[in-house]
Amino acid sequence: MARINAQQVIDTVLDHGSFISWDSEPEHGQIDEAYQASLARATDKSGVDEAVMTGEGTVGNRRVAVICSEFGFLGGSIGAATARRIIRSIERATDEELPLLLSPTSGGTRMQEGTAAFALMISITTAVARHKDAHLPFLVYLRNPTTGGVMASWGSAGHFTFAEPGALLGFLGPRVVELATGAPMPEGVQTSENLFKQGIIDGIIPLDGLRGAVRRTIDVLADGAGSEPTAPPAAVIDGRDTWEAIVRTRSNSRPGGGDVIDALVDRSVPISGTGDGHKSLAVRARLARIGERPVVLVAQDRHNQPPLGTHPMGPGSLRFARRAMRIAESLNIPLVTVIDTPGAELTKDAEENAMAGEIARTLTTLVDLKVPTVSLILGQGCGGGALAMLPADRVLAMHDAWMSPLPPEGASAIIYRDTDHAPQMMEEQGVGAEAMLDSGVIDQIVEEPDNPANLTERALQAIEHALWTLECEPGRVGREQRFAHYRKFALGE
Repeated sequence: MARINAQQVIDTVLDHGSFISWDSEPEHGQIDEAYQASLARATDKSGVDEAVMTGEGTVGNRRVAVICSEFGFLGGSIGAATARRIIRSIERATDEELPLLLSPTSGGTRMQEGTAAFALMISITTAVARHKDAHLPFLVYLRNPTTGGVMASWGSAGHFTFAEPGALLGFLGPRVVELATGAPMPEGVQTSENLFKQGIIDGIIPLDGLRGAVRRTIDVLADGAGSEPTAPPAAVIDGRDTWEAIVRTRSNSRPGGGDVIDALVDRSVPISGTGDGHKSLAVRARLARIGERPVVLVAQDRHNQPPLGTHPMGPGSLRFARRAMRIAESLNIPLVTVIDTPGAELTKDAEENAMAGEIARTLTTLVDLKVPTVSLILGQGCGGGALAMLPADRVLAMHDAWMSPLPPEGASAIIYRDTDHAPQMMEEQGVGAEAMLDSGVIDQIVEEPDNPANLTERALQAIEHALWTLECEPGRVGREQRFAHYRKFALGE
């Protein structure tokens, strides 16, 4: 396939004529004549003086820093001069508080420079960490091919990582793998399509779509503050029948967490997979804009989980949720969780992959976040899989929503050895929204709309108002507030 050069990326993504180069003459130091000749030939062949081009421009009149590899220069390999150029550009982007787009294409570190050049991947990684410390967006667009130390460091460090269709992407290139192991890499493993399928990258975008993705990300993250949004109607405590509410939330026609995610598709950026090889549609997440505020939204999608779907909410689903939570903290924006699940996966595979441990780690991550958090129980809240995404600075529930330690039928089976007592058990256990409000599990009940088709809009309205409330009352936000709240919930002190 034809390779995309650095200038093509710059010309496609940035506003016309806005690019300003940050590059200075490369510093190669004392090198032998053969290497000097190789560098000279690479310059003549590629038209650039090193394996990366760096600078800034605008996308929709917003400033963006860019670092683009040039494969035509010694296969995009990273030597000392290349690394210094990358590091100084990342540091400048950090100092000037600019979002950063990196587009690598490289075979890895430069063989002419050996281990010293290889170790510079650490130095680049520390510069990336400083940029993230400043809560600035870090976007990666992987081009064909990207392998070796580049893929194993800054090429895999993005908040959001996208790739060119059909790109060769991997730890080591297939030729090197075969020579090193004596066995060929199976066909189709090291492709952008397979990495997306496995949950390692967030999406596949052709070059002509990259500008839109960058612009959408920057626009979603733009600072925004507004007047008080319209509050959702307050629910009237009417002593509703808990079992009837449970039956309504189990209806296939009732909108779920996936519908909340989909309602924001035009003002959001997808987050896909754990980044470590797991992807499940049981939990979905997006960087999105709710009203005037950027958030990371994580939603359990009941329609994709059994019995309605084929994607159980297993350990990897919660690892994915935690990845999204870490993105929210890294970008210093609120996190919103939407709970709607018939329960976590109950299989041998789930047990052997630490289902219980993943629930515990997700709970810990949520209570430990430094950013504002809102959770909404949209419908079903069954078991530890629901509890894992509950703790927040502000906890809401739709009026029909419920949360129980076990599926209703399971609770009945334990006590009565039948499922006939499920309605009675749910009433006695206080699983309904009104009982949860009374016991302090939730902070507010949101009235159900007359037309269930309007549930998604009502849920987003409630979330937006809760975010505004936390913005106006920062003392209610953060780790220490959550610790104190849940201690008081337990001890009453």
